[in-house]
Order: sequence, then structure tokens, then C-alpha cells
Amino acid sequence: MKETKKLLLVVERDLRMFLQYKFIMIMRAIWFAAQVAFFGLIASRMVVPALADIYFEFYVAGVVIMMLYSASVFIGYDINEEAEHGVFEYLLSLPISRKELVLGRSIGGGIRSFILVGPIIAISLFVIGFANPLNLLIAFSALFLFAFGVSGMSITIAVMLKSGDRFDIFMGVINALIVRLSTTMYPQAYVQDASEVYATFSKFNPLTFASDLFRWGTGIERYLTMDPMPLAAIIGIVIFFFAFTFVGVTIYEKRLEGGGWQ
Repeated sequence: MKETKKLLLVVERDLRMFLQYKFIMIMRAIWFAAQVAFFGLIASRMVVPALADIYFEFYVAGVVIMMLYSASVFIGYDINEEAEHGVFEYLLSLPISRKELVLGRSIGGGIRSFILVGPIIAISLFVIGFANPLNLLIAFSALFLFAFGVSGMSITIAVMLKSGDRFDIFMGVINALIVRLSTTMYPQAYVQDASEVYATFSKFNPLTFASDLFRWGTGIERYLTMDPMPLAAIIGIVIFFFAFTFVGVTIYEKRLEGGGWQ
């Protein structure tokens, strides 16, 4: 019971911190509007006219997943900033185990990403619509695990690198690869036509799993080449979540043995 209370305190602290970043929230909302209103509409007019509306819906769903991923990654920047200002050592001095700290921060990172992306998801559902509430609920449950897993990945990388500059550069490279080699912006069939290597990476990309699940949840099955119940995508996200949660806790404990950041 005490462990649960400590875990919730860590989650609450991260949520309070995130709500202070009002400027970032506004900028992310503007980014979403620009992506949908400009690039989405322009790109949809570049495909076959009969597919323009279809691709626009496809792209809107993909932008939502890109924003969810981006918001979940932000927890790693928080950790580096705290280390630079000496807050990290203070957190380690509290009567909270490192396991509770990293797990709480991973959960907090996932929840706060949904706080940011929640209104955007609502707007996208208004644009796309959805046919089956149960499918949408299943997809949302998987997306929560996806957000927690991305937060755990960000925490793991931040703790391993222990440098804000290195983390920023490394995440820039990772983002360029993981976002573009996924189905967030284009269907799997087009990736397959471009390159067999790209297609293989895309099939096992967590952003592909999340994008396909969200589109399945909204009833856009015509874009997908998956079974009626996308078990492979669900299993992939569950594995991704547990892997980075476990890895994050383990590396957090080992890399910070002795209580210091350096």
C-alpha cells in the first residue's frame, strides 16, 4: 500500500510539472493544425483523386500517433534538465526506491502525453469518425501501453547517455528513423514497393503497431492488411511496453548505483 502511494506521488509530480509547459502545449496544437490543414490536404491532393479523402483520413490518424510518440518522449528531456539543475540528486535522496521512481515516471509520462493529445484525438475522431466503440476502446487501451513504453524508452536512453546534448542528438536520429520507417504517413504497401528492408523494419516498428491499431479502432480497415482483430499489433505493443519498462527499471538501478548522475 505504501509502495502504491509513493508511486502515485511520483506520477502526480510529473503531471504537475507538465501542466506548467503551457507554451509547449500550444505549440504542439499549432503543429497538429498545420500538419492536418496544410500538409495533409496538400498531400491528399497529390495522390489519385479518388483516394484523396481516404488518404486524408489515413494521414490524420498517423499525425495523432506521431504527436503521442513525441509527447511521450518529452519525459527524457525533463530528466536531463533536472540533472543539470541538481533536482535529480534530490529525487534520489527521497524515501522512494529507484524502481518506484522510474516506474512512476514512465506512467506519468504516458498519462501526461494523453492529456496533451486527448483533445487532438477528439478532433481527429470528429474528422474520421468511428464505427465500433469496443474496437476503439481496445485500441485506446493499447495506445496507453504504447505511450508508457515510449516514456520508458525515453527514460532508459536519458539515463544511459547522461547528457542533454547527446540525448537530443540521439533522439533526433531515432525520431527520423522510427517515424519515417512506419505507417504513420504512408500505407505498408507503398513501403513494400519502395524497399524490402524498409518494409521489414516498418512491420516491426511500434509506431506502425500504434498507427494501425488506431485506424482499426476508428474503423478505417480499408487501409490495413491485418486480421479483423489485429492481435500481432496488440502483442507487439504489449512486448514493447514490458520490455522498456523492465529495461528502464534495470538500467536506472544499475547506472545510478551510488546515487549520482555523473
